[in-house]
Amino acid sequence: MDEVLLVTGGSRGIGAATAVLAARKGYKVAVNYTRNGAAAEEVVRTIRAAGGTALALQGDVAEEQQVLALFAQVDAQLGRLTALVNNAGVVDRPQRVDEMDLARLKRMFDINVIGSFLCAREAIRRMSTRHGGRGGAIVNVSSAAARLGAPGQYVDYAAAKGAIDSFTIGLAKEVAAEGIRVNAVRPGLIETDIHASGGLPNRVRDLQHQVPMQRGGSAEEVAQAIVWLLSPEASYTTMSLVEVSGGR
Repeated sequence: MDEVLLVTGGSRGIGAATAVLAARKGYKVAVNYTRNGAAAEEVVRTIRAAGGTALALQGDVAEEQQVLALFAQVDAQLGRLTALVNNAGVVDRPQRVDEMDLARLKRMFDINVIGSFLCAREAIRRMSTRHGGRGGAIVNVSSAAARLGAPGQYVDYAAAKGAIDSFTIGLAKEVAAEGIRVNAVRPGLIETDIHASGGLPNRVRDLQHQVPMQRGGSAEEVAQAIVWLLSPEASYTTMSLVEVSGGR
């Protein structure tokens, strides 16, 4: 298999787990990061130690020129892209909407929404049969927050992920005849350090009683769903929003 995958935000959490699992399945993996190069290099070392092919590439998905440079590096070092996981994303500290400032909102939507659009655009230019590609797959990482709303915590994050759901549906229909499948996963309470970055390091433990399965999920469990959606086993699956939320 000569499959080339870019995982945005691949240095930690769900992105890192996806990169490692996909590499085990034979993908050549570009592990994108914004600031934490050491963590991205550790993911690359893990993949290479198991016999896989990977490289770490810096780039802020909210900056168009950096996205263009990122994809150009993938082209040059790994070959033509066949798979994209739009995983890069941020949360912020709990706030009500009437407390949010413009800087917070711009950061939330620039990274979580516009970044996903820019990366998908560049992926399509490489994958689509319309552009001389041989097809491919895109998986967007949404969130259960898109349907729960996250009141009193981060309605802005929930709204951004709601946009990702709509983006997934529309894009899937737009490129289905061009050999590209587009799906999303909607993780629930997952044990990653994104919660700490939003000021709630104990969020999973504090809320797991609300989950019918009575526990938080792991990044690896989400990665399993993502890699399946990328794979030939999901060849007739597009426009799907796959819940990985323990029933919440």
